[in-house]
Amino acid sequence: MKKFVLFVILIISSSLYAQEVLDKVVAVVDNEIIMKSELDFQTNQFAAQHNLNPSDPNLAKQVLNSIINEKLLYAQAQLDSVVVTDEDVNKRVDYQLDQFMQQFGSREKVEQAYGMSLSKIKSVLRDNTRKGLMSQLLIQKKFGQVESSRREVVDFFNTYRDSLGLIPEKYTIAHIFRIPKASEKVKESSRKLAEALLDSLKAGADFASLATKYSEDPGSAKQGGDLGFSKRGRLVPEFEAAAFALENGQISGVVESPFGFHIIQLIEKRGETIHARHILIKVKSDEDADLKTIEFLSDLRDSVMRGKGKFEDFAKKYSEDKETAKLGGLLGSFDVGQLDKSLLEVVNPMKSGEISYPKRMELGPSIYGYHIVYLIKKTPQHKPDINQDYAEIKQIADYTKQEKMKAKWIDELKSSIFWEVRL
Repeated sequence: MKKFVLFVILIISSSLYAQEVLDKVVAVVDNEIIMKSELDFQTNQFAAQHNLNPSDPNLAKQVLNSIINEKLLYAQAQLDSVVVTDEDVNKRVDYQLDQFMQQFGSREKVEQAYGMSLSKIKSVLRDNTRKGLMSQLLIQKKFGQVESSRREVVDFFNTYRDSLGLIPEKYTIAHIFRIPKASEKVKESSRKLAEALLDSLKAGADFASLATKYSEDPGSAKQGGDLGFSKRGRLVPEFEAAAFALENGQISGVVESPFGFHIIQLIEKRGETIHARHILIKVKSDEDADLKTIEFLSDLRDSVMRGKGKFEDFAKKYSEDKETAKLGGLLGSFDVGQLDKSLLEVVNPMKSGEISYPKRMELGPSIYGYHIVYLIKKTPQHKPDINQDYAEIKQIADYTKQEKMKAKWIDELKSSIFWEVRL
């Protein structure tokens, strides 16, 4: 996904750049043209990312060849009548717009950054997203099922073992997570403030002004409470249910969620995506609730350590991380570089089979909880071993095989689809 995000950003930026400089066509692929501005922009971006000299003519040739290959794939996707749905395109576009809103803070700043109206940005996104998805689907259909046999994996390992590097340290972990529940007495003052602000809005107060002054969500308060675009499933259930029930411009009542008390205004709804803003009043810290949560998790840890219950059973019953609870608390297996710093600090000194004491876990500026972490297995950094690391080695072998087949096929496309370099 990150590569796709970068690809789209480069397309938008290079499209804008093409409007601002004296341009010329450097290549043609089927009915698609490649402008010098696009080539220059992507060459500079690639050079910056890989610490290379952007003036190197060989680099420009490599980048141009990559762009040509992408357009060849799109041309073949059209010939093969590859179809992507509007829903898939819109989901990707909505995701991109959401990323832009989070990056720049507001619609106006996004438009300023790219020098285009939001409608123009959407148009560029839709066009290039559709092309990109068509190419991806074509490759997936043609090479997605290609795998290496065991003999091929062994041969690959024997050939490249010295260049595979070390297998990084890996942790397989699970956790039980709980959010402290503040007492009604502690929550009352926050609820009253939210209700007072709602009364002010009903009396005609400006939503953005109140959000800037009173909202305790540091990520959106400075933008008048603007949260940008969010698709269904990305927001906490209480907030999401209230927001999706609103009509454009409508303001909700006071909505309670694990973050605190919200007042929500729906700016725009497009299918399964909403653009909303809110005022958040956080519930003040309740030390008693924190202590009760820590004691509860400590008791669970002691029960597992004494053999009075299984960690996975307690996770399914008590963990408030719903996605992992149904898996017995399993978070997965992670290389050392993939772990969040705070989680790495917990598991790094542990041994396989150990369970941590309760640790505070920050979920963002407005919400936190406590969890106990079970280190199921810790695998030290080591040289690749065909038996111990077969799955990882096979994954690399499969990818290498697919890329070789893809490169050969693209060379074949160059003999059947018109293309021309005009440098």
